[in-house]
Amino acid sequence: MTELVVGTKKGLFLLEGEPGSGFAVKTRAFAGQPVDFATRDRRSGRLLATVTSPFYGPKIFYTDGDPDAEWEQAQGVTLPEGGEQTLERIWVIACGEVEGTLYAGGDPGVLFESRDGGASWEINAGLWQQPSRPDWQPGGGGLCLHSICTWPGEPDKLAVAVSAAGMWLTEDGGRSWRRGNEGLNPGYLPEEALRDENAGRCVHHVERAPRQPGRMFMQFHGGVYRSDDAGESWTDIGGGGLPSDFGFPLMVDPADPDSAYVIPLVADMDRVTPDGRVRIYETRDAGSSWTARGNGLPAEHAYLTVLRQAFSRAGEGGQLELYFGATSGDLFGSADAGSTWSTVATRLPPVYSVVTA
Repeated sequence: MTELVVGTKKGLFLLEGEPGSGFAVKTRAFAGQPVDFATRDRRSGRLLATVTSPFYGPKIFYTDGDPDAEWEQAQGVTLPEGGEQTLERIWVIACGEVEGTLYAGGDPGVLFESRDGGASWEINAGLWQQPSRPDWQPGGGGLCLHSICTWPGEPDKLAVAVSAAGMWLTEDGGRSWRRGNEGLNPGYLPEEALRDENAGRCVHHVERAPRQPGRMFMQFHGGVYRSDDAGESWTDIGGGGLPSDFGFPLMVDPADPDSAYVIPLVADMDRVTPDGRVRIYETRDAGSSWTARGNGLPAEHAYLTVLRQAFSRAGEGGQLELYFGATSGDLFGSADAGSTWSTVATRLPPVYSVVTA
């Protein structure tokens, strides 16, 4: 049995089931409110949700009990007083390598840390006080810190991605940070703009390969990349069969550091699935080639948009399950590493995030 924790434009949904055998909605919480991201900490069982109120701004809520009724607001999710910037959104929550540790990324390019399972948070001062921060430039969705990659067994090593300030790496638990943008090519910028290291490194999503932590995959704003040195430098792997190098979601098979999945969209000005066909593209050779997987997915007149956090997995290898949701309110799932697909749910509100639990 698989649980899907789904954040949508109009609330949080919990679904349970198996691909091909049907899923059922078990819970809806935060009805009518935009849930930008939601997850379950598998270590403790705690549910966490980020909710952006038009009146009160972004908040993190958590529950250890009945999600239909019992949610508490986390403390400390705020920017330092006296500044000119405003906390706009919490994009993602990720588990750290130490029990009880969680990270949350938000706009404006902020990283929060929790040591008590998400009940209270504090800002990571090292990244917030990074000297180049005043020159960081936002992407189309804002100055969002949306990808957080821990290093298995190494709690002091962390990589985060900020649109459009690029990759940031730390090996001392976040006290100091350095860039990891070598090899990234923002083809949408004029050549003279590339001299500014703060300009245009619009990373869309990054995932680390757990079995080979130095291997990372990136979906860029016009490019798919691989790193073999833990994010220091990047190689373009966007050819070899992809219909487009533009997109947002990306996922890695934990059992195989050569295996990754992307969901291409046409382009930045036409953010829908190419040719009206919904297909996942898989590489099994670290990006040298890509193969379309669409058996069971809509094959015509289906112009869907899949956002960066709306792609998730459970298991690995031959038992790898993949799930993604679209802004159309449709959810799809695969129980065989993407070879075949079935519809998990339809007519939900626009899907912002999908996490398996």
